[in-house]
Amino acid sequence: VMNWAMEGTGLTLEDIHFSVGTGYGRVKVPFAKKAITEIACHARGANFMYGPSVRTVMDMGGQDLKVIRCDERGKVQNFLMNEKCAAGTGRGMEVIADLLKVPIKEIGELSLQIKEDPSPVSNTCVLFAKTEVMGLLYEGWPVNEVLAAYSRAMADRVCAQVKEVGVEEDFVITGGIAKNIGVVERLEECLGIKSLKTDIDYQIAGAIGGALFAKVLYEKLSRK
Repeated sequence: VMNWAMEGTGLTLEDIHFSVGTGYGRVKVPFAKKAITEIACHARGANFMYGPSVRTVMDMGGQDLKVIRCDERGKVQNFLMNEKCAAGTGRGMEVIADLLKVPIKEIGELSLQIKEDPSPVSNTCVLFAKTEVMGLLYEGWPVNEVLAAYSRAMADRVCAQVKEVGVEEDFVITGGIAKNIGVVERLEECLGIKSLKTDIDYQIAGAIGGALFAKVLYEKLSRK
């Protein structure tokens, strides 16, 4: 992966002075000099991407949901992670996308192509939601309305978890779900707050945070 990432840069792994591993596989990066949690990295990355006004970061990736409260330096003050379930995560959305045979990049827009939101499907378990989605399809529901029902369910579940930590402005979203306008708009409506937007890829917030930690750690070593 590192070789692929550095293609065209003229660099090799030997040219990297300090590496940080983060995410679920952080302890399995053999060349990393330090492993740092993705919670810390996402808070620091969001601070860099959006500025020091960020106080609440919601990261929704493929495997989990994290709600993080941080200070003006991007230092974690408090956080909450979801239960070990695909409901309320990107994986749950992938399951529904595969079932409906809809490219995941198109789900957000399609889910908003409705007159009004239908009742949400189950938001406690992705298997229950999948069963309900299949039932709606059997009843003849159009795909965009089925997607709206699932997107609303996901937004409602996430909204409840964000409220447990408490939302303080500025509020930002990182991770792949930040690219799903259908979930984002419904979540903002539920929370009664708008999230800041950026041109930087929402999915690299953790990597940016890891790189910033690596820079500080390298500078400390250089001063010794």
